[in-house]
Amino acid sequence: MTSKSVATALTLYRSRTLTLKQAATVGGCSTAQLEKSARAFAPTPAEAPADD
Repeated sequence: MTSKSVATALTLYRSRTLTLKQAATVGGCSTAQLEKSARAFAPTPAEAPADD
C-alpha cells in the first residue's frame, strides 16, 4: 500500500466510482485501513465549505 495508491483509491471512492471494497482492492489495503485513511484526510469542520 503506497500513499499514491491509497489517495487514488480514496478519490475513486469519494467520487462514487468504486465501492469501498473495490477501492480497498485498488489501494492494496483492507477496507478498515482505507476507512481509517479516509478519516485521516477528511476535512475538519473549519475546512469544510459553508452552507450558504
